[in-house]
Amino acid sequence: MDALLALEDGTVWRGQAFGAAGTGEGELVFNTSMTGYQEALTDPSYAGQILVMTYPLIGNYGAPDEDNESEKIHVEGFVVREYTAHYSNWRARRSLGEFMEEHGVLGIQGIDTRALTRKIRGGGELRAVVSTDVSDAAALVERARQFAGLEGADLAQSVTLSSPKVWEKSEGEQPFRVAAYDFGMKRNIARMLTQHRCEVTAVPAAYSAGDLLKMKPDGVFLSNGPGDPGAVQYAVEEIRKLIGKTPIFGICLGHQLLGLAMGGTRFKMKFGHRGANQPVRRIDTGQVEITSQNHSFCIDPDSLKHTNVETTHINLNDGTLEGLRHRDYPLFSVQYHPEASPGPHDAAYLFQRFVDMMKDQRR
Repeated sequence: MDALLALEDGTVWRGQAFGAAGTGEGELVFNTSMTGYQEALTDPSYAGQILVMTYPLIGNYGAPDEDNESEKIHVEGFVVREYTAHYSNWRARRSLGEFMEEHGVLGIQGIDTRALTRKIRGGGELRAVVSTDVSDAAALVERARQFAGLEGADLAQSVTLSSPKVWEKSEGEQPFRVAAYDFGMKRNIARMLTQHRCEVTAVPAAYSAGDLLKMKPDGVFLSNGPGDPGAVQYAVEEIRKLIGKTPIFGICLGHQLLGLAMGGTRFKMKFGHRGANQPVRRIDTGQVEITSQNHSFCIDPDSLKHTNVETTHINLNDGTLEGLRHRDYPLFSVQYHPEASPGPHDAAYLFQRFVDMMKDQRR
C-alpha cells in the first residue's frame, strides 16, 4: 500500500505503508539510535511527534513485549528507509509492523531518511502528516501547516496517570520511599529505582505538593515526558513548594520543570537531541558520558546565573545545559535519560546519588 509524507514546506515524499493504515500528524523529528526502535515508539516523550530513524534498516529484531516502555505506542507516525517484516529474535512473537498495526500507528518506508534528516538539521523540526490517503497531496500539506505544533502544548496530561500507582516493591530492607511525578514516565525508570532499594509510588502530573508530602516520601522523582515545559506551569508551582523539603531528582521534562521552578527560562531547540549517542561532559570530573536523549526544549543556563543553582553537565555537540544542582538543597537533575543505559553504565551513578541524598536525609 502506498503512503505519503507531507511537510509544511510543501515537500511530499512517497513510500510504502507498514503497520496500520490511516493518517497521523505531528512534529517531524529524527533519532540517531541504531537499535531501540521499540523503546522509542513506546516512550511517552514522543507524543505529538512523527519519528524518523536515521539508521536505515528497522524491524530486524521484531517487537518483544519486554521492550515496551509504556502500555502503547505514542508516536503519530514512523518513517524509515527500509522496513523488514522478517525478524530474528528468540524473544519476539510478532513483527514490528504487526505491533504497530495492533496499536493503530502508521509507518512509511522507502523514504530517503538521510535527505530528510539533513532537511530537519538545516531548517529545524517541521510539522508533518503521514497518510495512506494518497489522493490529495496538496490537502495533506495544508493539514501539516494547520497542525499547531508542540510549543505551548501541555502533553503531560495526555500521558500521565489518572490516580497514584505503586510499582513493584524493592526486596531490600528499609527501602527508600520515592514519590514519582508521572509526566510520561518510562517503565525502566521504575525498574532502576527499584534496583536501588526504592519503593516507587507514581502520582499524576497535577498532584499537589501538599498531598505528596503527606505520603512522607524519602525523596521525589520528576519523570520524563512530552511537550513544552512552559505549558506545565501547574507542575512548576507544585515542584517549587517541594524545594528544600525533600531530596529531588529530575530527568528530561522533569529536569526542565525543576529548572523553571528555580527561576530559569526555557527555549525551543532547532531540532532537539534524540538518540543513544549524545556526548555529555561532567564539569566536576571532566568525564564524558555517552547518553540517551529525547527532547526539543532546553533550559537557558544564563537564566539561572542569578540563582543558587550551578551547571553540572554540558552537551559536547552544542554546549547546551545537560545537568544542574542546587548549592544548598539536596536536588539535582539531568536532561538525558540515565535509565536507558547507552554507555551502557555511564550514567548509572545518578540513581546512587539520589539514594545517597535520601540516606543523608534519614540521619
